[in-house]
Amino acid sequence: MELLTGKLCIIALFILIIHAIETLAYAERLSGARVKLLASALSLFNIMVMVSRLANMMQQPLTGSLIDTAPRESALTFVEHQYRILIGAASLGTLLGILLLPTFVAIFSSAIIHLSEERGSIPALFKKGFTIEYIKRGIKHIQLPSFSHLQGIHWRDIPLKLFLINVVITAIYTIGVLSALYASLLVPERATTTVMASGLINGVATMLLIVFIDPKISILADDVVNQRGSYLSLKRASVMMMSSRLLGTCVAQLLFIPGAKYIAWFTQFML
Repeated sequence: MELLTGKLCIIALFILIIHAIETLAYAERLSGARVKLLASALSLFNIMVMVSRLANMMQQPLTGSLIDTAPRESALTFVEHQYRILIGAASLGTLLGILLLPTFVAIFSSAIIHLSEERGSIPALFKKGFTIEYIKRGIKHIQLPSFSHLQGIHWRDIPLKLFLINVVITAIYTIGVLSALYASLLVPERATTTVMASGLINGVATMLLIVFIDPKISILADDVVNQRGSYLSLKRASVMMMSSRLLGTCVAQLLFIPGAKYIAWFTQFML
């Protein structure tokens, strides 16, 4: 049980990192628009995305192993408890990303400028960034979240439709793999089919995100750079999307079991 608890903590840490980085993707546009270097911001943020992808690759087999090591007499209850903890880690990771917003924007904006000065050399940027002088500068950029960062942002300005769409997409993305794995316990005769269905679910969620969400935020960032829109509008949209993402991870707790049952039912048509 101690080994299992340690494994669960490792998986939860990976998921926390993944969701924190994905939440900060909205702040990446804020930083790029702030210094008028959107392309450089995207290039630099891709390094963080690689860390997120690596964490995702490492946690997936570990998450699946929780089913293999579950006690047979109470496998459903045991796995549900473990997976709900992991969904909770997704919420904590998203909340961490929101709390890091002001610090991240300040540090990342500075890093983008230095990347431009180094003509796009990531190794040179890291060499400069990890010197004592620049570490001290980075510490000065650390900011605790406060209500002052929400000045000018009003909930009545939030497009409700976009907010709700992001909640649903985030919820589906959060439980895609977990519900599919849990479904393999509901219909063990179709276990492989249900597990492989997770790729389809997350793929659909990613497509919806690309089609409905990303273009809206990207246009706002471009408008700021081209002086056709305000930085406040982009900030408002970013805070809105981060908040809807947090709510989506909470809604995922409600959809986890229904999602697993739906996957279990749907896979019968794939045979």
